[in-house]
Amino acid sequence: MNVDPNITKYVIKAKIVTDGVVEKPDVVGAIFGQTEGLLGEELDLRDLQKSGKIGRIEVEIDTKKGRTEGFVLIPSGLDQVESSILAAALETIDRIGPCKAKVDIEDVEDVRINKRDKVIQRAEELYKKMGTNGKSLSESIIQSVREEVEKKEILSYGEEHLPAGPAVGTSDSIIVVEGRNDVLNLLRYGIKNTIAVQGTSVPKTVKELSKARTVTLFVDGDHGGELIIKEMLQVADVDFIARAPPGTEVEELTYKQIVKALKYKAPVNQYLESHGMIEELKEFTEKNNKAVADMNVNIEKKLETKEEPHKAEKEEKHVEHSEPAATTVEEEIRDVEDPRFVRNKLNELYESKAVEIYDSTSNPVARYPISDAVELMQGVKNASVIISGGVISQRFVDIAFNMGVKSIYGMKMGHVTKKPDGIRVVTWDHM
Repeated sequence: MNVDPNITKYVIKAKIVTDGVVEKPDVVGAIFGQTEGLLGEELDLRDLQKSGKIGRIEVEIDTKKGRTEGFVLIPSGLDQVESSILAAALETIDRIGPCKAKVDIEDVEDVRINKRDKVIQRAEELYKKMGTNGKSLSESIIQSVREEVEKKEILSYGEEHLPAGPAVGTSDSIIVVEGRNDVLNLLRYGIKNTIAVQGTSVPKTVKELSKARTVTLFVDGDHGGELIIKEMLQVADVDFIARAPPGTEVEELTYKQIVKALKYKAPVNQYLESHGMIEELKEFTEKNNKAVADMNVNIEKKLETKEEPHKAEKEEKHVEHSEPAATTVEEEIRDVEDPRFVRNKLNELYESKAVEIYDSTSNPVARYPISDAVELMQGVKNASVIISGGVISQRFVDIAFNMGVKSIYGMKMGHVTKKPDGIRVVTWDHM
């Protein structure tokens, strides 16, 4: 059936049943004839149709076994109340042609709702299509730019030509990852001090870098990541361990996941202990103890060389004034400028990954984890000496100088290109 969409607000749907055979003109005639004068002049069907407020009446009927059944559709441009009144009037029809008839209103349908639904449905389709196209275009542009940036920024570092970020050569701390894609993913989010080992066999370049830099090993959350941890701990100097969530790889992490993993990195001994890696922890401890012992031997040799010219004089003083001499040695050991004190303190701070700050009278005034020291120590007052169990960076030196520090002692020297006058920086190897 067709209805005029131009005038239609509602469609009245009426079911008709007659006890005999009738035709479409009989149905239309009954509708006009039996409602005439029933609702007054304002709602007279003929006048409403002439004025365009009622559309063409559509009839769909079928005759079977001497009975006629079907539907009538009347498009209405009237308001909701008037359309309802007109619909109710149709149920007063009791004859169509020569036959008895019954008319029941099945529905007064609001056509505008259907139109609105169609509009909304189509609008959603268009919006999704437009959004998908826009998103694809945006992602394509962003990806293209990222790829160009990555191609320019990623380096081939060292004699093994390892994939690395542009800051590996100058940064005081580095992040060691497994492969090239890991480096690329971190580069996407602005992390540029990364270098890849390209497998479980640790390259010489990474081993050498680990001696002078603070190293965070950032590996996948799978068995391969565990193998790299074990290999690195055997041949390189690792300070911290960070892992991707279980079952994921560094190359597929989002920015939020990367930041979270690096934020909660753990010192090596703490990581090994918490993950039940007893044998690895034992080997790591033995390795560190041996390294510290070797350094102690070197320091002792240097101290003996320095003290040799004054040995006879010291022995003479010890014989004549035995008690005061013992007191003097005890005071020297508590002096933060004494090599023996510094050596022992460096051993302790290297194990605990910490930094301690002292005033001019050798009293400790602050202690921080290495990872937080640069940020936290800026507010310390009366600082004179800093002893660090980690790497001394340019920023570390600059902040210490602004604090009024006179001496810095550390395990390693990072990329320090400018040392301010008036501050002394000494590493383990140069004590």
